[in-house]
Amino acid sequence: MGVELAKDSIDLGIVVSDGATALAFYRDTLGFKHVGDMPMPGGGGTMHRLLCGTSMIKLVVPGKALETKAPAGGIQGAYGYRYWTISVTNLDELAKAVGEAGYRVLTQPRELRPGVRIAMIEDPDGNWVELLETR
Repeated sequence: MGVELAKDSIDLGIVVSDGATALAFYRDTLGFKHVGDMPMPGGGGTMHRLLCGTSMIKLVVPGKALETKAPAGGIQGAYGYRYWTISVTNLDELAKAVGEAGYRVLTQPRELRPGVRIAMIEDPDGNWVELLETR
């Protein structure tokens, strides 16, 4: 049968250790549109909702400190969700802005194959984001 989509994009939840720091990265540095905040039911905390195109990025700040953190190391660090990709048209400019803002640029912009360039960046909690530009 397969999935019958109700919208053309995904919602991605990212549990973050500090809401203000995560907003500074995703909203202020990457430029995602902040569309609202809401309290998290059943345990407190806050969800900051941002748009990346038509995808909803949900930055979840738990109501209490968590005991565990996902293993570091990106793609080679562990099984499971390790990175996500944003298709952009300004790869060099964006990677430079990320670095200048004090965040880690793990892979400087480079050609992956003809017509496809990438950079890998890291958010304040160590989550990897791939920036992809096609020509």
